[in-house]
This record gives sequence, C-alpha cells and structure tokens, in this order.
Amino acid sequence: MGGDNHTTVTEFLLLGLSEESEQEELVFGLFLGMYMVTISGNLLIILAISCDPRLHTPMYFFLANLSSVDICFSSVTVPTALVNHMVGSKSISYTECMMQIYFLFTFVTLDNFLLSVMAYDRYVAICHPLHYTLMMRPRVCVLLVAISWVITNLHALLHILLMIRLTFCSHNAVPHFYCDPYLVMKLSCTDTFINHVTYFSEGGMMFMTPFVCIAVSYAYICSKVLKMPSAQGIRKAMSTCGSHLTVVCLFYGAILGIYLHPSSSYSLQDAVASVIFTVVTPMANPFIYSLRNRDIKGALRKIILRS
Repeated sequence: MGGDNHTTVTEFLLLGLSEESEQEELVFGLFLGMYMVTISGNLLIILAISCDPRLHTPMYFFLANLSSVDICFSSVTVPTALVNHMVGSKSISYTECMMQIYFLFTFVTLDNFLLSVMAYDRYVAICHPLHYTLMMRPRVCVLLVAISWVITNLHALLHILLMIRLTFCSHNAVPHFYCDPYLVMKLSCTDTFINHVTYFSEGGMMFMTPFVCIAVSYAYICSKVLKMPSAQGIRKAMSTCGSHLTVVCLFYGAILGIYLHPSSSYSLQDAVASVIFTVVTPMANPFIYSLRNRDIKGALRKIILRS
C-alpha cells in the first residue's frame, strides 16, 4: 500500500517462501505435486472405506472424516499460493485473508479433535473390547464428530471476530504463502493485547485438551498392553495404534515446530515447519494409514482391480 500511515489496508501481500524466481518455480512444482497427491490419496482412503462393508466400523469412520478434513485443510492455503504464482500476483484481498484464517483455525483444531476421538476409540477397543460395540455405536460416533465440528467452528468464530476488529494501516506484507494469523496480527496498527491473550490462552486450551486426552488414552492402552500374557496379543494391540501414533507425532511435532519460536522473529526454520504442517502432513496421512493397514490395502487393491 502507499506511504500514508492512515490508509486502510484492503489487501495483503503474500511474499511466499522465496524471492528468487528459480526457487519460486521449484516451490510451485513441489506444492502442485504434493497438493495433487494429498487430494488423490485422501480421496482414495474415503473411497476405499465407503466401498468396502468390512471398513464400516468406528475406526474407519473417524479415518474417513480425518481424510476429508485433510483435503479441506490443504485446500485452504495451497490453491491460493498456486494461483498467485500462475497469475504473477502476491495479493490476497482482506476478505479472502480473513476467510483463510477462519478456515485455518477450523480445520487445524478439527484435526486435533479427530485425533483425540480416534485415540479414545483405540482405548475402548483395547481396554474394553467386550463393551466396544455398545460404547462406540454409530450414534455415539456421529455425535463425537458433530461435537468436534461445533466446538471448532465456535473456536474459529471467536478468533476471527477478534481479528476483524483490528485496523491495518500501511503495512500489509505477510512473509508467508498464506495468511498466518500470528503474522497478520503483527501488521495491525491497533492494540492486539486481547487477541494475543485469547490466542495463547483459549487457543492453548483448545490445543492441550485433545492432547491430554490422547496422552491419557495411550497411558491406559500401554498399561493394558503390558498386562497381556502373549506377545501375539501385544503385537495385535500395537498394530491397531501404530498408524495413529505416527500421525499424532507428525501433527504435534509440526505444531511445536511452528509455535515454539521467539515472537520477534520468523526464520526459514519456521517456514519449513509451516510447510510440513499445512502441506506435508495432510499428504502423508493416507500413506501412513494405507501402508500400515492390511484392511485399507485390501480395499484399495479391490478398487484398482475393478477399475
């Protein structure tokens, strides 16, 4: 925008990950390839679960929801970056930026909640196998997902309402390929104290609550597994949790890589962590589940043979 400090910002400039044209071409190719793999991989997981009656169980119902959210999560940021590169523009309108922030809050938090629900499902399956059908009946599964959607949308609504009350003046350059809410807040020419307090308190609670649920669930699972008499039972129990644990570690590792950095700086390391979080993680999830799961591989094999 212009040099007038009182000019209201109507758009933001997404500077991307590199200012060199050769590197931008490489980044564009990588993003396009990973986005296509993300969409196709997660759609295959959803298709396999939908078409195979053996996979109509709570565990795979939650996995299908996770794949749907991963598609939406990746689609919030990557297409905008790809389109901007193709048209030679770095701009994103104020409205589009706020919408991007809203859906980022929604789908990141929803991913978090679904991973927690999946951990609870594994806890019931291993620690209370005789009551699994009753405790995880279809109505309960749908209710858990619906509650997750409601809470995450209320969470996103709170933060976007606090965001739109801010005034943005002359500075509108975001050193990223999407509207990172923390970086956008730093551009405001009005007081952001309430935003920061809410961002780290309420946001921290929304992050920590599912994480604690996952940790408690796996603490009970480990306690139960250690009491199993046979090695075969232990292997069977852990095989049902291996894929989920891998996804959990990737998800929370990427989050820690983004938010455990000094507030006054934004380095290449932070940018790489953001790429892993927004692009690599949604792409990796279907591979993690399909490569470690015989039922998924069998369902995918049937779909390929039919086609």
